[in-house]
Amino acid sequence: MSSTAAEFPLSGRVALPDPGFALVLQASVLTHARCAPAATAFATELATAYGCRRVSVGFTRKGFVRLVAVSHGHPDNLAAEAFDPVSAAMDEAVEQGVSIHLPIDEHAVPAIRAAHARLLPAQGGAVASIPMLYQGEIVGGITAEWATGSAHLEQQVGQLENLVNLIGPVLYLMYLREVPWRERVVSALQVGWRRLCSPEGRRTRLLAGAAITLLVALLFVPIEHRVGGRARIEGAVQRSLVAPMDGFLKTAGVRPGDRVQEGQVLVELADDELRLQRRKWASELAQHENAYAAALARFDRAAIVNALSRVEEARAHLDLIDADLTRLQVAAPFDGTVIQGDLGQMLGAPIERGRVMLVLMPGERHRVVVEVDERDIAQVAVGQSGVLSLSALPWDTLPIRVSRITPIARAVDGNNIFEVETEVDAGADRIRPGLEGVAKLTVGRRSLAYGAYRAVAERFARVVWIWMP
Repeated sequence: MSSTAAEFPLSGRVALPDPGFALVLQASVLTHARCAPAATAFATELATAYGCRRVSVGFTRKGFVRLVAVSHGHPDNLAAEAFDPVSAAMDEAVEQGVSIHLPIDEHAVPAIRAAHARLLPAQGGAVASIPMLYQGEIVGGITAEWATGSAHLEQQVGQLENLVNLIGPVLYLMYLREVPWRERVVSALQVGWRRLCSPEGRRTRLLAGAAITLLVALLFVPIEHRVGGRARIEGAVQRSLVAPMDGFLKTAGVRPGDRVQEGQVLVELADDELRLQRRKWASELAQHENAYAAALARFDRAAIVNALSRVEEARAHLDLIDADLTRLQVAAPFDGTVIQGDLGQMLGAPIERGRVMLVLMPGERHRVVVEVDERDIAQVAVGQSGVLSLSALPWDTLPIRVSRITPIARAVDGNNIFEVETEVDAGADRIRPGLEGVAKLTVGRRSLAYGAYRAVAERFARVVWIWMP
């Protein structure tokens, strides 16, 4: 239900007409989801409560006030020529940052009122414009028009100021939500620039200038330029011990990380089947030798030749089995460390010929393999230094030096990378094969601006080349 102006005591410039009326205004605004209907409801309530002929609501956009609602009306066609005087009057108040009303008395604030004079009806009446504030910035305003003058116009303007300050920010947030994001960004930049250029922004300007100067200096001062990627540690020399024959695992005396001596038995295969075969062929050899002796006693030349060939065949099988028996035990070919192959859980399991059972690394020499992207490999050269940070040693870095660049690329996670082999200059006793981390290689001195420009230029050139006919 709307209230009339006569219901509210005009007790002073800062007093609201009635606390309940502010709640009525707020409720009428919040019942709408969009700005234009909410602003229309707001203007209609004010016009009814204060007996206005018309109340208009507008917001600043691109430096000028744009009307969004008018009391008892539809928010369409507000840009028509008939509303130009209303927009001009509202612009006049917004630009001067004060509330303007006509007619005036001796207590009125000095201000330009040319647009309000044109809007004032010839037969008399009154007009007032009140700026709308949001976080200390003028974002719009309202213009109220009366058909007849009022003895309490200044007090009514004061009450309208309080109502606009109370409800205006809500309307402006609804309006701002519907403005395109590009205009919101431009508006925010403009507000920030005005604050920066204001006398209160002197300290901010000094800090911004110092920050920009420092940034420019950092962009163009040469610093160490580094490239790199993921890294893993391997043995400098590795030796694979493979299964000499098909068989079953009998014993495995070492595990990864164990140190071994030259000649130490590391793995032993089961010999049951081979010994059975040896007994078989030893028995056949004895039979064929007896047959050979009998044929020799009879002077049967054909039988002698046949028995002799069978004796040779049996002896060959026995020699082969004896050789296999000697290979059942796999011994360490040198002093070193086992870096791969845990066979302790495979006792009794079948082993195929040629299968890698253990990998040994002689001594304590290691190499670090760094995966460098193909876009950076041209900057890497043998002899360059760098640092290695391992996941197992996150607080320490190890110095490394490039020893070899693999000339063949391979695909990793959709990118082509080159493997760069490096040597650890110091601290090799703290690392173990299999550790992973990140390595950075120093390839020269470059500025930050060069690094950013190079990356952007290369991407742009690649895109242009792809799309060129």
